[in-house]
Amino acid sequence: MKFTAAALLALCAPSLSYALVGNEWKFNNAPADGLSDITFPFNMAKAPHKSGFYFAQQFNFHNVTDVGYTGLQPREDSKGKRIVHAAFSSFQSGTTTKHRNCHTGADGGPGVSCAVDIQGDYNHTYNLVVKNTRGTTWRGTLVDTVTRKSTVVGEWTLPAGAGKLVNGQVGFVEYYTWNGQPSHTCNSLPYTQATFYNPTSKTRGANGGKVTTVYEYGDCVGKAGYSLKKVSKGYNIKVGF
Repeated sequence: MKFTAAALLALCAPSLSYALVGNEWKFNNAPADGLSDITFPFNMAKAPHKSGFYFAQQFNFHNVTDVGYTGLQPREDSKGKRIVHAAFSSFQSGTTTKHRNCHTGADGGPGVSCAVDIQGDYNHTYNLVVKNTRGTTWRGTLVDTVTRKSTVVGEWTLPAGAGKLVNGQVGFVEYYTWNGQPSHTCNSLPYTQATFYNPTSKTRGANGGKVTTVYEYGDCVGKAGYSLKKVSKGYNIKVGF
């Protein structure tokens, strides 16, 4: 059965009850057995420096059922410094980690969650690099594309038999502050903005990575101040008031 992008997102991301915008990404060409790495670029230049939003791309692996995702979250400034928060998670049962930035569990379920805060510049574009390091172990790295400074977000190991990254998945803009609240009103959504750029990979035979479709979904469709603009190599997304 072929699922729509929205249905696929609902199936793959049980934690995203208050995601607002989804996207699809895919490479025109990729090895049949999957990719050894993917780079997801994001820019938050116009995002207010307040916690609440998550800009992320999902991915999954051959031979296992559940997804991972990685992305950026704005944070309040600290002592005059701008803080960029990056996350790297697996929802796959049996995932393990020994990395200091990680802990067992993902959004109340199985898996592993990793995160790091850095002093950054919101005007810079950041790459979130998902890369195989050995066997079934994967590392998430945050790279400032201007300064070229790299920061490891975390590292985890999938169960034995897990394969490489599948070509194609979905991503999202989520306002996670609404998670767990008994109710919300769409017109109370704070303003934010982010750019999702096309994914890239150094895997041999992989090329033509694109964010192919961006769409609004959830219970605030048409009520969340959503607007979309195509930019060079990606899409700029705005929501809120």
